[in-house]
Amino acid sequence: MSAMTPAERVEAAYDRIQSADRPEIWIHLRPRGEVLAEAARIDPALPLAGLVAAVKDNIDVAGLPTTAGAPTYAYRPETDAPAVARLRAAGAVVLGKTNLDQFATGLVGTRSPYGAVRNAWDPARISGGSSSGSAVAVALGMVDIALGTDTAGSGRVPAALNGIVGVKPTKGLVPVTGVVPACYTLDCVTVFARDLRLARTAAEIVEGPDPADPLSRAGTQLPPPPARPRVAVPAGRHLHGMADGWRTAFDAAVARLASTGVEITETDITPLLQAAELLYGGAFVAERYAAVGAHLEKHRHLIGTDLDPTVASIVLAGRDRTAADWAADTARLAALGAAGRALLDGCAALLTPTTTWHPRLAEVAADPVGANARMGRFTNFANLLDCASLAVPAGFVDGLPFGVMLTGPAFSDRALAALAERLANPGLDLFVVGAHLTGQPLNAQLVQAGGTLVGTARTSGGYRLHALATEPPKPGLVRTAAHAMPGTGAETGSGATGIEGEIWRLPAAGFGTFTAAVPAPMTIGTVELADGRQVKGFLVEPYAVEGTPDITRFGGWRAYLASV
Repeated sequence: MSAMTPAERVEAAYDRIQSADRPEIWIHLRPRGEVLAEAARIDPALPLAGLVAAVKDNIDVAGLPTTAGAPTYAYRPETDAPAVARLRAAGAVVLGKTNLDQFATGLVGTRSPYGAVRNAWDPARISGGSSSGSAVAVALGMVDIALGTDTAGSGRVPAALNGIVGVKPTKGLVPVTGVVPACYTLDCVTVFARDLRLARTAAEIVEGPDPADPLSRAGTQLPPPPARPRVAVPAGRHLHGMADGWRTAFDAAVARLASTGVEITETDITPLLQAAELLYGGAFVAERYAAVGAHLEKHRHLIGTDLDPTVASIVLAGRDRTAADWAADTARLAALGAAGRALLDGCAALLTPTTTWHPRLAEVAADPVGANARMGRFTNFANLLDCASLAVPAGFVDGLPFGVMLTGPAFSDRALAALAERLANPGLDLFVVGAHLTGQPLNAQLVQAGGTLVGTARTSGGYRLHALATEPPKPGLVRTAAHAMPGTGAETGSGATGIEGEIWRLPAAGFGTFTAAVPAPMTIGTVELADGRQVKGFLVEPYAVEGTPDITRFGGWRAYLASV
């Protein structure tokens, strides 16, 4: 993943958590020393060696309380949930437990006595839920991967609103042993990451049956899509009512996928949308009452303080559903599922926006139920109809992430990932040498633009590094005239051994957003690396280094900082 050791990754993660000052993300954070000791024992040959992870606080981590977002519900498990144990066995290091919509009931990320989790890009807007803390921890670069859960879209909506990848596997592929249930027969453990391939790698690591979960299962993955697959998109009338600019962004994503050779077919998805309404509007909400209704009944006096009133109203309403209601809704769901499958016959997947809008915190506070209902239009049906689903970034609208979602039949997980690879831009590499390095004060800008650390690198000879008089302090990298004219013999003493830095990979949209904000005298130009590659990187206009200290002899910004 990078040249950093597990301990260095842990140190960088805790530094980022401290500098971000977003305490609402975490419910329980392990002591730094304890995690460093664990990181020191990691076998570097493991597939996730040293990567740092977060776990939604309705999933058990041995020794840490599980609250499901309700202090009154807390218990301390002795063992990890299988999904957590499998991540750890693969080399990941768990930093702690993240905030959520209480009892995993909500798609907004605001229904928690531990505080509303604010969006990674705009703190005035919601993060999306219920896996709010996990998604924002990934988006802000605090962790590499995170576990969430998804019943109605909780692993996909926050991914879209924070510009990251959210993998919702086929139901049962990841056991829900050690997970506080929302709707036990519908719940899925999900994975967040900033990179599609890392998200899928982690998802496959946590898959596999568990004897303690009778609904867990293994299955044969569907074959990859053909060279010219057919992908359905909703008929135009199903896309009304989305946020300003989102329809245009979705059309652009459809066009981008079509440009890779995919056949696009517009489809009436009415049966799927009607099935989605049954998740909260039908008898299936009784599962939420079966899970935590007794706890809410016992602690009614705490509703409005430790227990969220919106969550309580939804869960307690499940008590009034009858067995006859359940039977009728099950039959209706079966009919809607059959109709939906018929409409999508011959299609490798359905492509939709992940959600319909991105409200401000105040808008959700003013209408908590109505605002939430708008979030799940395209997500609610997936688990009811036994679908796999994958949410991926698809650009920006007014400076905020926009995401799309691929949904397919059970065990189409890998096929969906292959389609998402077509949709996702492979990204652009950027070489940084100063304040944007890992652990430096401007590194968060790269992370927020969707950047992922590729590794360390060094320029070819002939570059000079100067310490600029800026705030925060940063260096300026310039290429010497001698280096531009090889063979002059003047390269000696002009950075002949190169300048050390890091390569970060950004999605195209994030790259554009990031570079557009680079202030003068900094520029983005072409940098030649020691191995002969040419990548985009930070340079400085020559006039800006006049009269500034030449720090080339240190070989890099970190070495210079250490010297002073």
